[in-house]
Amino acid sequence: MIEIIPAIDLIDGKCVRLSQGDFAQKKIYNENPLEVAKKFESYGLKRLHIVDLDGAKNGKVTNLRVLETVAKNTNLLIDFGGGIKADEDINSVFNAGAKLASIGSIAVKNSEKFFGWLEKFGGERILLGADVKEKRLAINGWQTATKIQILPFLREYFAKGITQTFVTDISKDGLLQGSSNELYEEILREIPKIKLIASGGVSKIEDVYELEKIGCSGVIIGKAIYEGRIQLEELENGKRKTES
Repeated sequence: MIEIIPAIDLIDGKCVRLSQGDFAQKKIYNENPLEVAKKFESYGLKRLHIVDLDGAKNGKVTNLRVLETVAKNTNLLIDFGGGIKADEDINSVFNAGAKLASIGSIAVKNSEKFFGWLEKFGGERILLGADVKEKRLAINGWQTATKIQILPFLREYFAKGITQTFVTDISKDGLLQGSSNELYEEILREIPKIKLIASGGVSKIEDVYELEKIGCSGVIIGKAIYEGRIQLEELENGKRKTES
């Protein structure tokens, strides 16, 4: 059964969405992230993906208070990312109530530190975030393109102990034009045992069913929920459908 993971992206403590990672294309959906998280929980969803966009942009965890508030007032399993660069950052994120730390840029820029965290906390608490454009990684809140190819990167990191990753196709994110199914199929052909979470482009409930058929372990959904393209009732029903 594919796991439904709603997303809350934060700027200045508010729920926002960007289009294709562009901070200039920002839309505020709700000024109270806890209210949004509680609504997700009320529909039976168990997990939440929180992205500190301020942290990703500035290189320092910024919206820790929001994480604390949501963790204290819901039972959601939270993965939190954005700006986790140093030991104090990852410790503060876990202390604030996150069950998983989503790590992207540091995994590329400082692999020694990343693998140190992986050894210390284990593969079940470290979620590798891989943001891609034309199959190459982008880091620093999608602002910096690299020449690193996604498949060799994931193969290497899986071999070194990563068990789960979410892969976001930046070219799809926020556009509601469907997810990068071919990319996900390719990854799972190459690394069939990795827990792959799809992210970006999901626009309708049928997209979720397609990702499940491909073999993705989870799907992160953001804008489609906020724009009403996917109703929370559908995710509740969809969950029952995939269980049957």
